[in-house]
Amino acid sequence: MDKKKIKALVLLSGGLDSILAAKLLLKQGIEVEAINFRTNFCGPSKARPAAQALGVFLREENIREEFLKVLKKPKYGYGAGMNPCIDCHALMLKKAGEIMKKENSCPESGRRIDFVATGEVLGERPMSQHKKALEIVEKEAGLKGYLLRPLSAKLLEPTIPEKQGLVERDRLLDISGRSRKKQMELAKKFGIKDYPTPAGGCALTQEGFADRVKELMKNKPDFNADDIDLIKFGRHFFIDGTQIILGRNEEENCFLGSLAKDEDILLKLNRVVGPTALIRGKIINKPAIEKAKKLVIRFAPKAKNLDQKTLTFD
Repeated sequence: MDKKKIKALVLLSGGLDSILAAKLLLKQGIEVEAINFRTNFCGPSKARPAAQALGVFLREENIREEFLKVLKKPKYGYGAGMNPCIDCHALMLKKAGEIMKKENSCPESGRRIDFVATGEVLGERPMSQHKKALEIVEKEAGLKGYLLRPLSAKLLEPTIPEKQGLVERDRLLDISGRSRKKQMELAKKFGIKDYPTPAGGCALTQEGFADRVKELMKNKPDFNADDIDLIKFGRHFFIDGTQIILGRNEEENCFLGSLAKDEDILLKLNRVVGPTALIRGKIINKPAIEKAKKLVIRFAPKAKNLDQKTLTFD
């Protein structure tokens, strides 16, 4: 079959593994379309420069709200932090599968996707990339037989595109484990120099932020994407389900102001430098407001030596 007519949809995070997975397919003459999924917990997107360097089209999909449902009640639990890795991967791959199905449902359009591929490496991540987890993700995504992992393909069952001769299995790899040595050697071979370190991609794996998410879930089970944006900075307090956030510097104070909704309350001291407080809750009562005022004064160094009875708030 003419390889120019074969097309793979590759999940591209911008990390080295996903770059190499795409590169291995491109080396076989297979057309690659990249896809990147965005949630509230990703760092700055590395997929765009990676796609540009690979010379492939990048499709970007926002799954913020769908991911929050997974975060609140993951079928396969959390990792070391609040990271529901198996459920997260399954969600992304399910969305990729839906895109493939939609593209293939209209033959007259001339567009077709033959399979989905990822940069997953067998055994690289203890929770989400052991063999059982890879099988679970494939099944949950509805991609049985159509999910290719080029970096570890020789250690896994042949996929349908391999069996059909769309992909040359002997040109795929047998990488496993947590060592990055083989990937780095391959990057050097392919002339790939600019790629990020593997750590720090998802904020939910970071202990401090994971603790904030737990606290938010405990005090506000119906939290939404806006609430997640709020817990990324500042000092956080809860009183009877009401959330109080204090800015730690001028930049955070301004950011709190920009995130405030009509039903929120913003507090700051008059004529005294200090934190801005944002109060958010279904019912904001007087005790919550008084608590917020005390917190603002507590974290305003110049207010400590003043008569607190004379302090006023905007």
